[in-house]
Amino acid sequence: MKLIIISGLSGSGKSTALQALEDLSYYCIDNLPVGLLPAFATQMINASQQLYKNAAVCIDARNLTDDLQRFPQVLDELRGSGVHCEVFFLAADDKALLKRFSETRRKHPLTRSDLPLAEAIAHERRLLEPVAAKSDVHLDTSNLNVHQLREMVRKRVEATATTGMTLLFQSFGYKKGIPADADFVFDVRCLPNPHWELELRALNGQDAAVASYLEGLAPVRQMFADIKTFLETWIPFFEADNRSYMTIALGCTGGQHRSVYLAKLLADYFRQKRDNVLVRHRELL
Repeated sequence: MKLIIISGLSGSGKSTALQALEDLSYYCIDNLPVGLLPAFATQMINASQQLYKNAAVCIDARNLTDDLQRFPQVLDELRGSGVHCEVFFLAADDKALLKRFSETRRKHPLTRSDLPLAEAIAHERRLLEPVAAKSDVHLDTSNLNVHQLREMVRKRVEATATTGMTLLFQSFGYKKGIPADADFVFDVRCLPNPHWELELRALNGQDAAVASYLEGLAPVRQMFADIKTFLETWIPFFEADNRSYMTIALGCTGGQHRSVYLAKLLADYFRQKRDNVLVRHRELL
């Protein structure tokens, strides 16, 4: 049996992620106490041949503080007993969370008369630190809508059906911040910018004209070669450490041209060698 544990900040999309897993035929439970995880896993293993092969649970800050502190120990015990566990941790920046709670008029589960929303969010981040530290996948949902989040969860889960570590190449624009879920970040703003070519400005790095322009530049070819060599050297070390996922982020100023082109180029290259390679262009969504 495979058990996926969904956790993260309130308003970050945990319910959406759990629904996406339910659509993938996972048996799902929301707000399970950490202390009941071992018993739940045992019950599912005993019943897996009859009903479900995979299960997912959501654990959040509504758990007792002591239980959240014990989460790393419980997780290690589960894995030690042979349960295949993966932890997905969802987060978003404060601006996005404040906007979501304001728009939906939902009450944050930790707010009270003496604890306003902004402080409740900060308090929740602290409470969930033990869970975040043990996460296999950290998803920053600040710039995702529910449909994009569902698709990202689906792709991540389906990619783990193959052997080996999943690679996600993600382009982004520094104007909107560095992705919080990145394992490696490569800054490509030093490369010539197609934005200053009037005939290319309205296009992006997926378009043939932009690709042709960048392909003809020696610094771009050198940047690609250096990043490729770095990843080919170090990915095996992370795989040997039993990592399941790796996110490689490439950033330029606006996330439209240079980072998009290089993320696609690297993904295309590694797809020739691996089965589980994903690509995402954050600013083109």
